Amino acid sequence: MTPTAPALPRRLAAEAIGTAVLTAVVVGTGIRATALNADGGVRLLAGATASALALVVLITVLGPVSGGHFNPLVSAAAWWSGRRDPGGPTLRGLLAYAAAQLAGAVAGTGLANAMFEHPVLELSGQRRDGLPLRLAEAVATGVLILLVFGLLRGGRGALVPPAVGGWTGAACWATSSGGFANPAVTLGRMFTDSAGGIAPGSVPGFVLAQLVGAVAGSALVTALFGRPARTAVLPDDARELIAG
Repeated sequence: MTPTAPALPRRLAAEAIGTAVLTAVVVGTGIRATALNADGGVRLLAGATASALALVVLITVLGPVSGGHFNPLVSAAAWWSGRRDPGGPTLRGLLAYAAAQLAGAVAGTGLANAMFEHPVLELSGQRRDGLPLRLAEAVATGVLILLVFGLLRGGRGALVPPAVGGWTGAACWATSSGGFANPAVTLGRMFTDSAGGIAPGSVPGFVLAQLVGAVAGSALVTALFGRPARTAVLPDDARELIAG
């Protein structure tokens, strides 16, 4: 990790690429697993394993550049935690990160579709509706925010990559929604009519639930770890990662 954050364009590129690769893994694994095996449990195991491993690798490699967020809600929580710190994340940086992550997710979906000879971008017909699925998304997202910022607040940022990967794999199994927990990837998956897709009409409910979960997770971080000091919102290697 470098003491000074890289220039914003480099950070945005890292966020876009990381989110694109993550989304391509999620969508591509769903397509391949469906083609190879009719057993739903085997397909879920493939998706959970691939997503968890991809996140560990991507956060480890790209974290020193951009923080390895790949998720607008992680970026938003970083901004919220550091808003009182003059050297912390900025709203401009947050909006730029979110745009890069969304663009990356759509590009990653198109890439996965193309690799498996599907139309590059097509709207999904897979509806994911109902209160239980939305509750599951709130839980998956809330725990994600809690573990990331709990580890950072406790000075154990090096454990974030395996913790995020571990929780992602667990959430795929333990939640009825499959643990999307990421608005950018959710929107990207709207453009694949495959097992990993989500119908456009289901996206608003998922994203709203994710927002609720992120707020709850942030509240739990404060309740359990206390409010951050003004000059030490996050460790030095993370505090300026979305500074504008």
